[in-house]
Amino acid sequence: MKILVIGSGGREHAIARKFVESNAVSEVYCLPGNPGMSNNGIKPIKIDITNFKDIANFARENEIDWTFVGPEIPLIAGITDFFQQEGLAIYGPSQAAAQLEGSKEFAKQIMKSANVPTADYRRFTDYQMAMDYVGMEPFPLVIKANGLAGGKGVVIAQNHSEAKHALNSFLLQHQYGTTEVLIEEYLEGEEFSLMAFIDRNKVYPMPISQDHKRAFEGDNGPNTGGMGAYCPVPQIPDDIVTMAIQKIVQPTVDEMVNRRIPFMGILYVGLILTKAGPKVIEYNVRFGDPETEVVIPRLKSDLAVVISQLLQHKEPILEWETDGITLGVVLAAEGYPEQPSKNNVLPNLKDFKPIADKIDFAGVDTVKNELVATGGRIYILHETGSDMVDAQKKVYHLMNDFEVPKTFYRLDIGYRATVK
Repeated sequence: MKILVIGSGGREHAIARKFVESNAVSEVYCLPGNPGMSNNGIKPIKIDITNFKDIANFARENEIDWTFVGPEIPLIAGITDFFQQEGLAIYGPSQAAAQLEGSKEFAKQIMKSANVPTADYRRFTDYQMAMDYVGMEPFPLVIKANGLAGGKGVVIAQNHSEAKHALNSFLLQHQYGTTEVLIEEYLEGEEFSLMAFIDRNKVYPMPISQDHKRAFEGDNGPNTGGMGAYCPVPQIPDDIVTMAIQKIVQPTVDEMVNRRIPFMGILYVGLILTKAGPKVIEYNVRFGDPETEVVIPRLKSDLAVVISQLLQHKEPILEWETDGITLGVVLAAEGYPEQPSKNNVLPNLKDFKPIADKIDFAGVDTVKNELVATGGRIYILHETGSDMVDAQKKVYHLMNDFEVPKTFYRLDIGYRATVK
């Protein structure tokens, strides 16, 4: 098979590398991809991810068997619908189904109809009405931009001043293009991510993972797109995962079928284990990032064959590694997430060759034949250890081997799995 992956980050690098490993695959293209992917034989193609016509032409001209969509933006813009109209095979939800991520209000409506447990909330478009509501509610409060914000449109306001700042940013300055916010009750508990392959009303879950959203050690600092992750999550009991699948994931996809907008693709459910049981924080309609980079390496089955089976509405054969823990740590540009530094020169790409199966590049490009950081998250290194302490030892040893100026990474990724 020839496969096309849409996207350019660490998530897409991890997915495309898994496709390259398949005996059933001859070529893997990634659009637009990044130069770091070439270490694994992945071919970057410089076409914009929202230029559906050119992407479809490329797929047709290069006899692509099917396309896999990594990021949410083209899904929410309708790339799946476009490809299907063009008679091209593609794995990802329709534009209507992608509203689960594109509209937090729509997601809440689905949860309510499906009786899925989540935080109570109110929706606002008016700044003053939102501020009046904040004045009547106990802190902390969760303020979410209704729309896409790259994982950064959520503020946990601890007091009136922080709430005012968030609402000013979202409703008056329209950060992330926001015109509407959801203000939710704050839920306490252990967070975890549950991703699953979905074929309409059929759910094929993956092992759970946990990411670290905050920029600094101890889960402090601003929310980022994720500073690292690990899989599995030993502090979340198996019966809780089973409950989440049965009472959250299955009712969600059943409700989508009932509404005649069946879901086909990867469903990511961000969950929190409260005293009342697991509740939904958010839905995403694609693989999570950086969770993918630690979940996919644990898949012993052939991912390309799995996706082919799902496209034919066949039950996929899924076998997962059950021993040890896979841990990934993100190297980020200084100043991330607010004002990341750019154009830092990285070690030569060939220097990374010995660990090509353990590194997923994200924000990188080439300038005058040098590999440079383009800002934000630069790459993620992952390792599997017998336990968390072993995995941390292996990962941080590698991180120390590749010193990069004007960058930082958290030294405590995975610590929640070791807290007694």
